[in-house]
Amino acid sequence: MKNIEELSEIARSIAGRASDILQSYYRQDSNTPNLDIQEQKDGPVTAADVAVNSYILDELQSVLGNTEFGYLSEETYKSYLATNGQIPLPQSWVWIIDPLDGTRDFIDRTGEFAVHIALVYQGRPVLAVVAWPEQQKIYYAMKDAGAFVESRDGSVVKLQVSARNVVADLSIVTSRSHRDDRFNQLLQKLPCQNQLAVGSIGCKIATIVEQNADVYIALSGKSAPKDWDLAAPELILTEAGGQFTRFDGSALQYNRGDVSQWGGLLASNGCCHGAICRQSEGILAGIDGSFK
Repeated sequence: MKNIEELSEIARSIAGRASDILQSYYRQDSNTPNLDIQEQKDGPVTAADVAVNSYILDELQSVLGNTEFGYLSEETYKSYLATNGQIPLPQSWVWIIDPLDGTRDFIDRTGEFAVHIALVYQGRPVLAVVAWPEQQKIYYAMKDAGAFVESRDGSVVKLQVSARNVVADLSIVTSRSHRDDRFNQLLQKLPCQNQLAVGSIGCKIATIVEQNADVYIALSGKSAPKDWDLAAPELILTEAGGQFTRFDGSALQYNRGDVSQWGGLLASNGCCHGAICRQSEGILAGIDGSFK
């Protein structure tokens, strides 16, 4: 098998081209098909999602094959589920792919959408790429090797989260959508009241590693973030010095069969991570009577 550095180079190259494909749809070039938006239970799907998903899978599989590596993608998971049921992919090494994270923001033209490509080994990420097309940036990380951002001109900068360590001074990056009343009550009761609205989860985590925010909270309701939403952003954050856990402090696990990440999740610069987790659990217990 190729080493992690070689796999990272492959993933970054693919993510760069995937970004170009997304932008051709986003800017509606004369030769680009229309978006063909289809509203589904978990959110909208466009022709751009499908085209980029096919491109990423074709490129990875043509280079790496299907024996050593599994492939878990937002756009192909349902067919896998129909054939195999809710069981993990059998391979130890699994690529987890979101061809267009932030589809609603893509449709609404906020510019805050991303491509996610992660490689997990036995359920934990070891390689991650998040491409933010409209910023012309590619964020990437490898386990125990740091996190970096590469700009379109080829310049590379090592990433480090902020050192802000007073809870009340921290900024929370939030969604414009995906917010129910319970989540809004949680935000209102937390001591950190500075908020910044950003679309894609990949873009949210990019905002934290660029030191423009400090905290991101995911709280499941009728639905929950999926493996492909979180795997790549998690590694980029943690390799930049941050933390990404459940409210109880436990690590996220990927390729478990159930791709939904239920419960409360906290991503932060790490300085007040445990305190915010405990405060969030206490607030939710007051709202719900109990919290799990």
